[in-house]
Amino acid sequence: MMKHGSLTGHLLLAMPGITDANFTQSVTLVCLHTTEMAVGVIINRPTNLTLRELFDHLTLAPGTRSEILNQPVYQGGPVQTERGFIVHSPDCAGESTQSINGGLSMSSSRDVLDAISQGKGPRQFLVALGYAGWESGQLEREIGENAWLSTPADHDLIFDLPPEQRWQAAAQRIGVHLDRLSIDAGHA
Repeated sequence: MMKHGSLTGHLLLAMPGITDANFTQSVTLVCLHTTEMAVGVIINRPTNLTLRELFDHLTLAPGTRSEILNQPVYQGGPVQTERGFIVHSPDCAGESTQSINGGLSMSSSRDVLDAISQGKGPRQFLVALGYAGWESGQLEREIGENAWLSTPADHDLIFDLPPEQRWQAAAQRIGVHLDRLSIDAGHA
């Protein structure tokens, strides 16, 4: 349930009419939504960059969890694409960790990434570069213009489902078939 209209902890599904290449068929986890702004991380856009390459670039020596090294780093959004964000289970916290909801956290500091590289980080995580941001009232306006569909975040969808299935699966979980929707918004 949303508190005071906040979409924090919800997924934004790009509606079929979105033509901006940054968001076409994207699924964005809203990490923060206040009256001043909204911040989200796209969770279905893996890049060709792997965690191994990111760890090498940051001179982080990988520890015992070698199975994670081939995981992709995600394109989190078009803003500050050089900055890293980690969406993760709440079983690890660093200096910048914020709770998104009871089952999800977000961190943007190197300490959580270092813990991940050493096998001491959160059990489940997704590493992204960049984020999506909206200024005051912008997200609400875009939802009113039929650009986004929102649904509560689903932990299994974020961490267990292959990224290419997340957009359709998130919509289907609330009974929407995106391929059947018209891109034209209706107004009464």
